[in-house]
Amino acid sequence: MARTSLAERMSRLEQQRAKLAQQEAKLKADERKQRTRRLVEAGTLIERAGLLDLEETALYGALLSLAADAGDRAKIAGWTKAGKTALDQATVGKNATTEPLIVIFPAPLPTPFATRLRGAGLRWNKVMQHWEGLADHDVVAALAAEQSGSVRRVHSAAESDRERNTKS
Repeated sequence: MARTSLAERMSRLEQQRAKLAQQEAKLKADERKQRTRRLVEAGTLIERAGLLDLEETALYGALLSLAADAGDRAKIAGWTKAGKTALDQATVGKNATTEPLIVIFPAPLPTPFATRLRGAGLRWNKVMQHWEGLADHDVVAALAAEQSGSVRRVHSAAESDRERNTKS
């Protein structure tokens, strides 16, 4: 059995130490990313609740009063129910006017206009060479008219079957 020299063992230990330090740094970075994400989510919720325009001290006072009640399970259950209801209504309202659309333009678009299309909920399909996505038809039709584009509604297979059955 070959014996390892002290230098080889020291080298191996240094490699292990470096690997552990790298893993620790990755864990810290992941924790920092999770915290940042949570802070952004909290800020978004404050904005959605309409509290973003409050003066800083007023907002902080309101949050402190919430924190005082955070131990009360009944209040938390009530907050959870109210929050879920509001978020569900906002999601339904947001998606109520969107539908699958395809938009075709006769010529390449300027970058600022493409940015506006993305803002409306569309994305560029490289394979099919058209814009597509879930968006509000009226908004997209107005945008498309600016650049002589055509908008087409996309129907699902179930909708097509229903249309065929009603025509028969």
